[in-house]
Amino acid sequence: MKVIVAHAAKDVRIEERPEEMPGPGEVRLRLATGGVCGSDLHYYNHGGFGSVRLKEPMILGHEVSAHVERLGEGVSGLAIGQLVAVSPSRPCRHCRYCLTGLPNQCLNMRFYGSAMPFPHIQGAFREILVADAIQCVPADGLTPGEAAMAEPLAVTLHATRRAGELLGRRVLVTGCGPIGLLSILSARRAGAGEIVATDLSSFTLAMALKAGADRVINSREEPEALSAYGVDKGTFDVLYECSGAASALAAGIAALKPRGVIVQLGLGGDMSLPMMAITAKELELRGSFRFHEEFATGVGLMQKGLIDVKPLITHTVPLANALTAFEIASDRSRAMKAQITFT
Repeated sequence: MKVIVAHAAKDVRIEERPEEMPGPGEVRLRLATGGVCGSDLHYYNHGGFGSVRLKEPMILGHEVSAHVERLGEGVSGLAIGQLVAVSPSRPCRHCRYCLTGLPNQCLNMRFYGSAMPFPHIQGAFREILVADAIQCVPADGLTPGEAAMAEPLAVTLHATRRAGELLGRRVLVTGCGPIGLLSILSARRAGAGEIVATDLSSFTLAMALKAGADRVINSREEPEALSAYGVDKGTFDVLYECSGAASALAAGIAALKPRGVIVQLGLGGDMSLPMMAITAKELELRGSFRFHEEFATGVGLMQKGLIDVKPLITHTVPLANALTAFEIASDRSRAMKAQITFT
């Protein structure tokens, strides 16, 4: 079978690997669609992010949908040929964090396509994938492209839970890549009253408006526009920081009102914090990392038509041209979500 492997920065190859068969409790899947994520781009462009670096070849990918091809012993609730969204999150279910309801903090997490541990956790960009049946969420009624969006949507649904009460709240989103746009959709679904989004790209900001933002600000063209929201100690109740840039975080903090909540999603490495402002305004800084049960929730929201991710899928390329997907996804002047088709 063909797989997509990162060896180093700008060195991603399509290689052949042996196929696998499912064991008890597992399913064999034929991959349908895979989305190129921000972390995939970090591996592709830089060989890692922050202190996380590639130390060995690693199969990329964790945003995938697939069709069930074979059921392992004891598997029920899935049917041959059925489209499923495949959660990349595989907690051990036995460590102290799993047992206390924090599976996303699992001490033995096996998250597809992650160089955080060593040996690295191999990813899901492969024609044939053997997964635990519990990872597979039926995606009947969705397209393969929509089903592959369940993972990034789950990231923002988890962040929205971390944000707390949003009904009628004023929300600021900094960074309008896929996670920023999905944050807009998730916040609106949770009842946000006003959403303002900032970015450096006119293309992504136009898409943010289509996703439901009430106002967008191009921080490159209007560097002082957000400062108006800082009058009288601030305006916004919640900040979704999706860029991973220290400048965006600082500007967002200045626009938050006292006792506002910062939800940090962007992973750009360590950032300095304006601690005086955080302390004086009694702000709450809440990290948001991955997800767990929100994955199935996201699939359900899409199936019910309550969240529409289709406009975010701007490019689709076949596996044979997969490397171009990484170049396309790196160009924020024309791409939002680039996906690879495996069938």
